[in-house]
Amino acid sequence: MKFMKLGSKPDAFQAEGKTTRYVSSELATDVIINVDEVKFYLHKFPLLSKSNCLQQLVLKASEDNEAEIRVVDFPGGPKAFEICAKFCYGMTVTLNAYNVVAARCAAEYLEMTEDADRGNLIFKIEVFLNSSIFRSWKDSIIVLQTTKSLLPWSEDLKIVGRCIDSIASKTSVDPANITWSYTHNRKLAEPDRIIEDGVKFLEKMESVPKDWWVEDICELEIDLYKRVVIAVKSKGRMEGTVIGEALKTYAVRWLPDSVDALVSDTHAWRNKSLVETIICLLPSDKGVGCSCSFLLKLLKVAILVGADESSREDLVNRISLKLDEASVKDLLIPARSPHITIYDVELVQGTVNRFLMLERSNKDMAVVGKNEKGIENFVLERGSLLNVCKLVDGYLAEIARDQNLTLSSFIDLAQTIPESARPIHDGLYKAIDMYLKEHPSLTKAERKKVCGLLDVKKLTMDASMHAAQNERLPLRVVVQVLFFEQVRASARVRSLNNSRDASRSTTNTDEECEKTVPGNCRTLKKQMSQMRIKEEEVLKNGKLAKKNSKNSRSGMQLLPSRSRRIFDKLWVVGKGHGDNKSSDTSGSSQSPTSFVPGDTKSSGSSSRHRRHSIS
Repeated sequence: MKFMKLGSKPDAFQAEGKTTRYVSSELATDVIINVDEVKFYLHKFPLLSKSNCLQQLVLKASEDNEAEIRVVDFPGGPKAFEICAKFCYGMTVTLNAYNVVAARCAAEYLEMTEDADRGNLIFKIEVFLNSSIFRSWKDSIIVLQTTKSLLPWSEDLKIVGRCIDSIASKTSVDPANITWSYTHNRKLAEPDRIIEDGVKFLEKMESVPKDWWVEDICELEIDLYKRVVIAVKSKGRMEGTVIGEALKTYAVRWLPDSVDALVSDTHAWRNKSLVETIICLLPSDKGVGCSCSFLLKLLKVAILVGADESSREDLVNRISLKLDEASVKDLLIPARSPHITIYDVELVQGTVNRFLMLERSNKDMAVVGKNEKGIENFVLERGSLLNVCKLVDGYLAEIARDQNLTLSSFIDLAQTIPESARPIHDGLYKAIDMYLKEHPSLTKAERKKVCGLLDVKKLTMDASMHAAQNERLPLRVVVQVLFFEQVRASARVRSLNNSRDASRSTTNTDEECEKTVPGNCRTLKKQMSQMRIKEEEVLKNGKLAKKNSKNSRSGMQLLPSRSRRIFDKLWVVGKGHGDNKSSDTSGSSQSPTSFVPGDTKSSGSSSRHRRHSIS
C-alpha cells in the first residue's frame, strides 16, 4: 500500500474523553471548533494561515460574539478535520488509501488552496493521488470503496471517475506484463507495479490468467461495480467470456444461497437491484460470455425477487441461444402465483419454442448459403436440436411427478419437439410412464391420448420389453410393441439367412458349372432355390422364437399373462400361414401400428386372410 508523510513536528494532539481534542502547548488555545459534537481547542494563527474557510468562520464568530465555531456537514467528520488541523500545525500526518479521500474532501471544504498558502494540503494530496494511488491496482480499489461514504464531495472532485478509469485501464493491460498481487496468486516475486516500456522480468512464478481481476473488484458495491464493468467494456479490449466470468463471480459473492434470504424483506430490494444490474451488464453478444447454467440460475433468482419484465425477457432470449448446453436441473424453475404447478412449465416451453425458431432460421440460412461453413453450422445445429430433445424428455420425466400438471400441458410440451429430433423414444416413454404412474385417475381415453405421443418403432429393445410388461399402458400399445418386436425378429432372421446364402453362393463350386447350363435350366434352378429358402425362413422363424423364449432375457417367462397371450397368438398366426403370412407381415401397409394379424379360417379349396383392428 502506498502512503505519504506530511509535516515533521511531533503529534501534540491529545484527547479528553470522546468529545474533546486539544493541542498540548504552552500557549493557551483561542478558538473552539465543533465538528459533529467533537470540540477542538486550537490556535487561530496556524489554522487561518492555511484555510480560507476558517478565516471567514472566525471573522463571523467574532462579529456575532460566539464562543465557538460550529462546522456543519463536514466531509469525513472529526477524523478528517484532525488531519487538516495537524497539517496546519506542521505535525506529522500519514496519508494512505484509506484516509486520503476524506482528507481531500475536508481540505476542499476548508479551502486549503494555493491562494491561502503555497504547497497547501490540496496540492500535496493531488500529487499523492496522481503519482501513487491511481498507479496502484489495490490502492485504486480501496480508494474507490471509501468514496461511497463521502458523496457528493468525492464525485464532484472527480475522485470516483479517476479511480474507475484507473481500474479499467489496468484490466486491459496484457496479463503477461502484470506483476502486482492479485487474487489468484498473492505471492508473486515482483513488487506491486506494472511493467512498463517493454521491460520483462526473468522470474515469474506462474502465468497470469485473463480473468485475474474479477475477484478483486467483487468487494465493490453494486453501483460502483456497475460503473467499473461499463468502463472495462468501453475499452473494447476485454473478451465477452471474461466479462461473463466477472459477473458470475460477483453474483456468487453477493446473492444469498437460500430462497428465504433471497426474498426476505430486509434484502429484497437490494437483491432485486443487484440481479437487474447484472443482467444489464451481460455481454452484448448474446451467444457468448455466460454459460447457460448460470443464465438459468440468474433467471430463477430474477423471478423470485420480482425483477422487471424486460430483464427476464432478455435472459430468456439469451438462454434460448444456448439451450442445448442446459441440464434438466437447470430447467426446474419454481413457478410463482397464479401458477399451481411446482415448476414453471410455460416458461420452459416458451424458451424451447424460441430455440426452435432460431434453429429453423439458421437452417434456412445454411441451405441458402450452400457453403462449407453453412453445412458445418447445420450439422452442429442438428446436434444441438438432438440435445434439446433429450433435455425436454428428461424435463418431462421430472415434471410428470407433479400432481397439478395437466395432461394438456404435458402433451403440448412433448409435441413442441419436431418428430425428426426424436430418433429414439426411450426418454419420452420414460416420461409417459412416470406420468401414468403419478396420475392413476386418468381415464382410458386420456391414457390413450398421452400414449399416442409414442412411436413404438423408435423404442430400443430394453424399452420395448419394459413396455411389453407395463400394465399401465393401454392394451393397444402393448400389442403394437409386441407386433413390431416380431417384425424386427423376422427382419433379423431374413438378413442373417441372406448373408449366409450369399456366403454359400460365393464358395459353391457348382456356380462355375452353371455358366455352361442353358438359360432355361438356370432359371428353373433359381426358382426352386428361392422356394427352398422361403421354406427355411419360415422354419427358422419358428426356431428363433423358441430359442428367444428360452435364452433371451426378454423371454416369455418375463411377460405378464396379458402380454404372453398376445405374444403367443402372434407367433401362432405367423407359423400357421407359411410363406404367404411371412410376406404379408413384412410387406404390409405403411402404418403397421394400426393393424395386427388376426384369426384365420380354412376351407376345402382356399384360405382367407383377415385383419382385425385392435382399437
